[in-house]
Amino acid sequence: MFGLGWTEVAVIAIVAILIFGPKKIPELGSALGKTLRGFKEEMKNPSDENSPEEKEDFKS
Repeated sequence: MFGLGWTEVAVIAIVAILIFGPKKIPELGSALGKTLRGFKEEMKNPSDENSPEEKEDFKS
């Protein structure tokens, strides 16, 4: 995983628990998961907000 060994991952996890606390970690993970899920969905199915037809209308 990103070229990190188990020792480095363990140290990062311990530091994260010390900084954020054990109750905040699941909330952060959930928020990150929702953000990544939304990003993936938007990449697969872009919204119509930036469609080429709209850009042409604004140039006129």
